[in-house]
Amino acid sequence: MLINGTLTDSVSGETMEVKDPYFGEIIDSVPKATAEDLDIAITAACEGQKVWAAVPLHERVKVLLKFVELVRENHASLAETLCRDNGKPYAQAYGEIGNLFVSVPAFCEKAKHYYEQVIPTGQEPGQEHTLQYVKREPVGVVLCIIPFNFPSNLMSQKAIPALLMGNAALVLPPSGNPLTNMRLCQLLSEAGVPAGAIQCVTAPGAVKEAAVTDPRIGFISLTGSTPVGVHVAELAAQNLTPCALELGGNDPFIVFEDADMDTVLGEVFPGRLVNAGQICCACKRFIIHRSRLEEFTKGVCAIAEGLSSADPMLPDTKFTCLINEKAAIEVERQVQMTVDQGARVLVGGHRDGTKFEATVLADVTPDMDIAKDMEVFGPVIPIIPFDTEEEALAIANNSIYGLASCIFTENSRRIARMATRLEAGDVIVNGASRLRTFEMPFGGWKMSGLGTEGVMCTFDEMTRTKVVILKDMV
Repeated sequence: MLINGTLTDSVSGETMEVKDPYFGEIIDSVPKATAEDLDIAITAACEGQKVWAAVPLHERVKVLLKFVELVRENHASLAETLCRDNGKPYAQAYGEIGNLFVSVPAFCEKAKHYYEQVIPTGQEPGQEHTLQYVKREPVGVVLCIIPFNFPSNLMSQKAIPALLMGNAALVLPPSGNPLTNMRLCQLLSEAGVPAGAIQCVTAPGAVKEAAVTDPRIGFISLTGSTPVGVHVAELAAQNLTPCALELGGNDPFIVFEDADMDTVLGEVFPGRLVNAGQICCACKRFIIHRSRLEEFTKGVCAIAEGLSSADPMLPDTKFTCLINEKAAIEVERQVQMTVDQGARVLVGGHRDGTKFEATVLADVTPDMDIAKDMEVFGPVIPIIPFDTEEEALAIANNSIYGLASCIFTENSRRIARMATRLEAGDVIVNGASRLRTFEMPFGGWKMSGLGTEGVMCTFDEMTRTKVVILKDMV
């Protein structure tokens, strides 16, 4: 672990195994952090944050751009680590690491133009000689809880803006695949982030909870499932610790009668099957106008039939496995449950260890769990037919989730209506809901989360407002 600038083992000496999800081989072991390790890290973070906050912003930017160069020098090896650590295809892992060349400079540019504000004199009666200076200050220690599916992307959405705003970033990587986050934190340290200001603690669940409830934590940024997010919010409430929670989704993929089917089918793999469907904002409910149902079903079955799990390190591999066998068993259970409720498996439906076939389900009705509140974190495409725009909207909104959504149509008035009425944090037109840029504010409605993150908004979340009032200054 990286604690107070030093690579260290757990004080207990205990370790956790890290397995390659595809082959099942043990590829490494990491320290199993204890509450004592965590306390040491948070104590160091509180001190390191003061040192880092005193560094001028332009110097912080230089450090983080140096980090980008170190990532560039280690791009291939980092991608290999992510591939073996996570099980995603090497090409996708290489692309995810490469996203740091976009996200980090973008946050740096925003930071240098994140200006403070002044309320001029005379804005209200009695304040003719009062100047009000509104500034943003660090929250202190930002707890960055990273999920398994996109550890590099999501660390950059949390730790990088935290550091730019003068906070310390305490990174808690996913317990089962922590290696990518551990290496990236080491590179941040090498780039010049001082001891304590960036730390990486490989903490099992109970120790993560101890971090959430520690009163020295100033802000919690978590990406994970909705049940985990609710639990974290309950724990954080004990200290009124503010949170940004990016949680689960059951995103609708709505195809109207006038949609371009080549465009629609071109979005199925990137929108649902990349990373074996393990994406919070993946399309998970395929709501198809009945007039296009046969055409869509034929096309999507062909896509699913053309995919098979392969060694993730091979350059042409597109589709591999789930993060572990427990996750694959859960997808298998959910598919069987949907079949028991009346659906038919057209393609796939079988599991082999951590591998689950790309699966197409027909005869799915709006009253089934998968059509409402059951998020399937795997490569499953349930097809739900509809006849009218109102029916499509009702199916889409009939969910506890509201992360993202997408519609396919050439009708501009329908686009305006649906974009307004869909209950989701974003609406993608003629593209899959998985579209997420680093610039945009990303966050869900309803049970899909609290707060937003992205270049446009994260600094607001990771700073706090202070007003300095200068009386009789003019």
